[in-house]
Amino acid sequence: MILPRILKAFFPVVLLLSLAPAQTRKLTPKQLPPTAFKLIALKVTGTSHYTQNEILPASGLQLGQTISDDDFKKAAQLLGDTGVFSDVVFSYQYSPEGTKLEFQLTDSTKLIPAHFENFVWFSDQELRDQLRDRVPLFKGEVPLAGTLVDQLSDALQALLLERKIEGRADYLRASDVPGGPIVAFEFSVTGHPIRIGKFEFSGAAAPELAQLQAAAQKLQGEEYMRSFVRQRAEGNFLPIYQEHGYLKAVFGDPVTKVIQEATETTVDVTLPVTPGLQYKIAEMQLSGNKAFDAAKLRELLHLASGQVANSVQLEKDIESMRALYGTRGYMAAKIEPQPEMDDAQASVKYVLHVDEGGIYKMGDLDLRGLDTRTTARLVNDWKLRGGDAYDSSYPKRFLKEAAADFEPMGPWKISMHESLDQKEKTVDVTIRFDPAGH
Repeated sequence: MILPRILKAFFPVVLLLSLAPAQTRKLTPKQLPPTAFKLIALKVTGTSHYTQNEILPASGLQLGQTISDDDFKKAAQLLGDTGVFSDVVFSYQYSPEGTKLEFQLTDSTKLIPAHFENFVWFSDQELRDQLRDRVPLFKGEVPLAGTLVDQLSDALQALLLERKIEGRADYLRASDVPGGPIVAFEFSVTGHPIRIGKFEFSGAAAPELAQLQAAAQKLQGEEYMRSFVRQRAEGNFLPIYQEHGYLKAVFGDPVTKVIQEATETTVDVTLPVTPGLQYKIAEMQLSGNKAFDAAKLRELLHLASGQVANSVQLEKDIESMRALYGTRGYMAAKIEPQPEMDDAQASVKYVLHVDEGGIYKMGDLDLRGLDTRTTARLVNDWKLRGGDAYDSSYPKRFLKEAAADFEPMGPWKISMHESLDQKEKTVDVTIRFDPAGH
């Protein structure tokens, strides 16, 4: 909460004429006519984000109304409580014509975006216009603390009521990681299901369009949220373009159209896409590799010069390289592809930088879920001993070779976990046997 500061109130100087020498004196508020207490002007300074026409309604004041000192304090408090200003100072001047008020405002720098998830009855522009009329200080961002976020929620609730939509306007504080800093306020309608009908992709052409539509069929009937569609665009739709060499393809914001209203709402979704250039491979280079020569690593690459730059396949090949490094104990090896794009030639040169890291040794082996005798036998058969260079391919080979010892007691659901100790450079292996179906 920001406590408003009052600079001072100014009173006019009036010249009184008489037979005596000229004198001046200040009029007190009690000596001013009633017209002096009518608000006739507002001046706003200090803020680079807001105009006088936006500050006036946000303050709760109106030009022409009769005002008092308490009205100024309340208005300043309203502005301060919103959280969009780090400081609010006001001053005012009485005159027989009326009162002039000035707010000196300091904009807050602690604002974060507001996202609107599923207000499908309004276009983005319509929603912005409606909110601007009802919450004049909202311009796309809200403060971490203050009343502005609740003003937005109330305005959204009023819009739902006007459209006779049963549901509640709520908001969540969103962060990129659990427990991390808040990066956005996400507003949504709850208590009223909104389902996805058909998907359309504006800007898409064959053969990607057919693949996009096939992937989108799995989303029909799912609850609509803008963030959900964006996630699917990133995880399900974008790889279709990346497989075909459209390395700069981007999806725009989804556009919804209400096609059915009942106890729940159904919307068709249009997702715009800009494919960009289709790139081909110009060259593939390797750097930083020592444990394996370039020829060995190139055996795992499926891309060659002149081929379409399939970045999805490239990532799979890089994962195979990481697995190869793991067979020699390089469990923290990093392989980063750095693309050098030539838009004029629609080509890309990839440089794969290898950071091999250190060699990890075998740590502890923990087998769970089997009887004592079988566990002891398997531990004895495990070939990697403490201090040996770890081989990430060994656990699967071991389970295949030792299957005769535990399969008769199965069937089993087997899970394996490798725990890396970066300080000691060791790998602890836990293999868990659970009866299938449990």
